[in-house]
Amino acid sequence: MSDLTVSDATPVIDYEGSGYRTDFWVGQGREYEDAVERAALAQLLPTAGRRIAEIGAGFGRLADLYLGYEQIILFDYSRTLLQEAVAHWGDDPRFVFVAGNIYDLPLADGVLDTLVMVRVMHHLADVPDALGQLSRTLHGKSVAVLEYANKRNLKAIVRWLAGRQKWSPFSPKPVEFVKLNYDFHPDWMTERIVKSGLRIERQFGVSHFRLPMLKSRVPADRLVGIEKPFLSLAGRFPIAPSVFVQAAIPISRAAQADSTKPADVPALLRCPHCSAHPLQWSGADQVICTSCSRRYARQDKIWDMKEAV
Repeated sequence: MSDLTVSDATPVIDYEGSGYRTDFWVGQGREYEDAVERAALAQLLPTAGRRIAEIGAGFGRLADLYLGYEQIILFDYSRTLLQEAVAHWGDDPRFVFVAGNIYDLPLADGVLDTLVMVRVMHHLADVPDALGQLSRTLHGKSVAVLEYANKRNLKAIVRWLAGRQKWSPFSPKPVEFVKLNYDFHPDWMTERIVKSGLRIERQFGVSHFRLPMLKSRVPADRLVGIEKPFLSLAGRFPIAPSVFVQAAIPISRAAQADSTKPADVPALLRCPHCSAHPLQWSGADQVICTSCSRRYARQDKIWDMKEAV
């Protein structure tokens, strides 16, 4: 994994060519994290609808949760992670795979009924810019579920009180504990979400038992069973490592619901160079921006919106 600079001076973390699925998830003792995140999403996400997109979907870990939708967009910066998602879900015609940069999000305004972003926010150097991009893809009846890493978590509080940590978990400013890895104070994040034009509907505190010693002794399903009834209560003053927020667009400023048919993929896309949309077909596996004439191609079932052809 490496990071690079794109979109002017905004750094982006890049999992291209990494073994993220096997190095971090499969066989790495994270059954509890996976299960409790699924439990939170099960309560916050509409189970069915017309179109859903996961931003930062990676290898498609959570994609089975979206099978009630007519169209499922898996978006990520890494082509190689999306290739793993294609290997699993590529034969299902409901899936659309898109590689691109969140800061130039190549999805058109108001096209999403549901949006999910899990384990991405903590890598974002410019949260307000990213939230603005997400917000414009929604319409008045959309639901967005956003997850972020909580700076004010119990472990950080204990470490700070014991003098083992320099930064205060109660300070509102985000902390970059490793390059392009951030923790956020809930008050700071709430303010940014609201400023992006979203209205917070519900908030969960999630993953309280993320302790290796505890996970090694108690089965994941038992830990989730204990935590699940209290996710909403824990969201009132989150001290868990992870916070899940369900948000919506206020009706007063909402875009009109998109009427694009699921099969009309070019109408879902937005030119990352000039922001024009919708795009038009230019052959079987290419789309063209009629404003700046740039073309983008689909290769191995992945729409590459990072670079024009």
